[in-house]
Amino acid sequence: MAGNSQRRNRRTSNKKGAQVGSGGQRRRGLEGKGPTPPAAARKGHKKNRVANAQAKKTAARRPVARRGGKGTSEMVVGRNPVFEALRDGVPATTLYVQQFIDNDERVREALQLAGQRGNIHLMEAPRPELDRMTNGLNHQGLVLQVPPYEYAHPEDLAAAAFDEGEDPLIVALDGVTDPRNLGAVVRSVSAFGGHGVVVPERRAAGMTAGAWKTSAGTAARTPVARATNLTRALESYQKAGLTVVGLAADGDHEVGDLEALGGPLVIVVGSEGKGLSRLVGETCDYLVRIPMPGGAESLNAGVAAGVVLYEASKRRV
Repeated sequence: MAGNSQRRNRRTSNKKGAQVGSGGQRRRGLEGKGPTPPAAARKGHKKNRVANAQAKKTAARRPVARRGGKGTSEMVVGRNPVFEALRDGVPATTLYVQQFIDNDERVREALQLAGQRGNIHLMEAPRPELDRMTNGLNHQGLVLQVPPYEYAHPEDLAAAAFDEGEDPLIVALDGVTDPRNLGAVVRSVSAFGGHGVVVPERRAAGMTAGAWKTSAGTAARTPVARATNLTRALESYQKAGLTVVGLAADGDHEVGDLEALGGPLVIVVGSEGKGLSRLVGETCDYLVRIPMPGGAESLNAGVAAGVVLYEASKRRV
């Protein structure tokens, strides 16, 4: 009979008991998920399938370092770094998005910025592919590919200034390895009407995503040249009529007293720790020092270059 069954957990009544709640899942399911991702990032869309195929081909190509005018391509990885690079105008070719990524605020903002650029490809890729592309770095599902920087030739900087009827104002960096210092120097050169920056090809900072960010967009209009041999590049500038002034803590002149800052000029800045290398120091026409009554032993390259560029700009008005 219906009330006498010995089977466990068998319902013996038509009345419903207490129901287990949803734990808020239904409410969260009704919350907005932000703007719809671009077609190339939506699984199952035709553009997504095309983007995936292209991503595999692109990822298979390893960036190659080139001597001369181009550097190597670079990968910016992680949600915050990718968002900041896009926000700060770092040039990019492709934004790789992991399949089935958790679509949080940073991901949505990065996709929106990339879409606004209009020239950045959006490609979806499986996590193992992104792991391989980034050599196992914690990419958090976002990888931004930065193209190789197009370096100028050192002689082009002076030639462009002369063509405009102006005295060249160039900064050369000797042994500066921090890309943020390079970006700061590029920004100072742009601010004070300079014509470019020269960096050595080896053992020196290049125009990475970090340098682009620190330059605050000025790298787009201030050329950076790369010299195979910095000493020979400085000698070439001297033959073209430029005065080469090096910054040194024991310089013979104070920066504010040197009249040569008003003419065609190359300012050479060394690293904060070692200063100028011996050969570069011997090549300079003048060695100048920046007076520091506060007692600091040295300034970083970006600040030191800004001080001398300001003194030079006052003599050019």
